[in-house]
Amino acid sequence: MQRDFWGGIAGGIEICITFPTEYVKTQLQLDERANPPRYRSIGHCVRLTIQEHGVKGLYRGLSSLLYGSIPKSAVRFGMFEFLSNIAKDSSGKLDNKRSLLCGLGAGVAEAVLVVCPMETIKVKFIHDQSSLNPKYKGFFQGVREIVREQGLRGTYQGLTATVLKQGSNQAIRFFVMTSLRNWYLGDDPHRKMNPLITAAFGAAAGAASVFGNTPLDVVKTRMQGLEAHKYKNTLDCAYQILKKEGLLAFYKGTVPRLGRVCLDVAIVFVIYEEVVNVLNKVWKTA
Repeated sequence: MQRDFWGGIAGGIEICITFPTEYVKTQLQLDERANPPRYRSIGHCVRLTIQEHGVKGLYRGLSSLLYGSIPKSAVRFGMFEFLSNIAKDSSGKLDNKRSLLCGLGAGVAEAVLVVCPMETIKVKFIHDQSSLNPKYKGFFQGVREIVREQGLRGTYQGLTATVLKQGSNQAIRFFVMTSLRNWYLGDDPHRKMNPLITAAFGAAAGAASVFGNTPLDVVKTRMQGLEAHKYKNTLDCAYQILKKEGLLAFYKGTVPRLGRVCLDVAIVFVIYEEVVNVLNKVWKTA
């Protein structure tokens, strides 16, 4: 439990540092205009936001991710540990294919229990800031307003897309991380991994997930926005994006997402591995 707590704290610190990239990514993905788009580039989105709302506008929706960082890490790594303990072979080793399945299970669990409401609230807050008459004044007032208007269901929009995104996210990340770790350790499972190596492997795992499932992330964002009512379901949303905006629309926000995710996954895996090492030493001496 301690490793999940510190992983969540590390994730919270990372979110505070990199949230403007998450904000820009979300705004680019919500922008349905193709010719011309509202935001011409990442820099244009940043400049326009600061002009209209000040620097604090780049942190709209941050509270939702902060409140969810510890429970998200607890569910993700807790479920992965639970599944990996079952999936390990007789020698205690987790192979690459099984790590992919364990990561998939961890991603689905975090999507259903934590990520979907957390992301829905974040997207709604960011989208609301761009509207002519913003109605969400703060986290608790905003959540109350969403529940009052739409019921609890209003905080669980885009569940299918979120499950697909988070499931593939963690499947890819844990698969890449386990593959790189197994390659690095070779025949010596006790070989020490430097935190810098863990960070590099984590960044690579994060990058792989970004290139692997950004289309799902775009669909998820649209399904959680203030105009989600125009889509019948996840497939209809994907079809309308393709029809009206073209294939490249599925990769909106890739660059800012890449920057944040690589740093996020690198930091969280380093903290996780180091806490695991400390706890293992404590257990051996106890």
